[in-house]
Amino acid sequence: MALSRFIPDAYTQILIGVVLLATFLPASGQGAVAFEWITNLAIALLFFLHGAKLSREAIISGATHWRLHLLIFGCTFILFPMLGLALKPLLFPLLGNELYLGMLYLCALPATVQSAIAFTSLARGNIPAAICSAAASSLLGIFLTPLLVMLLMDVEGQGGSTLDAIGKIVLQLLVPFIAGQLMRPLIGNWVARNIRWLRWVDQGSILLVVYTAFSAAVIGGIWDLIPMPRLLILCVVCTLFLALVLVIVEFIGRRMGLNQEDRITLLFGASKKSMATGVPMAQVLFAGGAIGTLILPLMIFHQIQLMVCAVLAQRYAKRPDTEAETAEAI
Repeated sequence: MALSRFIPDAYTQILIGVVLLATFLPASGQGAVAFEWITNLAIALLFFLHGAKLSREAIISGATHWRLHLLIFGCTFILFPMLGLALKPLLFPLLGNELYLGMLYLCALPATVQSAIAFTSLARGNIPAAICSAAASSLLGIFLTPLLVMLLMDVEGQGGSTLDAIGKIVLQLLVPFIAGQLMRPLIGNWVARNIRWLRWVDQGSILLVVYTAFSAAVIGGIWDLIPMPRLLILCVVCTLFLALVLVIVEFIGRRMGLNQEDRITLLFGASKKSMATGVPMAQVLFAGGAIGTLILPLMIFHQIQLMVCAVLAQRYAKRPDTEAETAEAI
């Protein structure tokens, strides 16, 4: 039973299957163009539905907890990039240039929305604050991530100016999100009733982006550039990187005197990086086969964070109700 916790879920297995499909049957020529158009439409639909699902009341109810939100944003957009730069002497020799840049890209991304909220709920944390901070992180990331990418990775010349990149991301992600918010009074109830099958839009859009990106990467020779030993090293690096972030975030929460519920919200909100936002952004910020290499650390980190946070959430969920009895470290 203990081992079953670490077995990838069905979606992770499908994701691995998509990477294998792109490896052996990559989209090329007119097929690649068609997949790119379909992928862009799927991403727009994804963020439209995010806008339609997100309750404004929930945002308002959690927005007043400004100290917790500042801590989450600080960990997401300052702590992660600082660690990525500080660990360069260790990471660069182990991973090589392309995968290290992928780690820096991971560090520049916003936090997740769905899983951060889901794990906070399961662990009995501050759910309204989690909803507010996760949504705000995702929206702030539309503007901050391109700037951080420019500062950390010096890639402004690869896809045009930073303002152009922000403009493309706003058009592809933020505009559909706002449209969904505006349409929420008309379709919000329908979206809530059909949330189970609409999850396939979330998951399907990511699968499309991963297939399209890895098809281009395979044609560009990604697996010739990344041998299996280096891939295994990347898995270990992502695991240790996540462990380091979890320890630092827990220390910050205790040092700031947060209660147990807020520390849980901080832990799950500040330690997670969004593949749902990161993969579409990479398509805008970077060009060609380089995308596959750059999102590989994100894909691996994302799966590890889900498995580790699932175990942590279950642990917190079983804690006693009294704050004094729950004083425990990660």
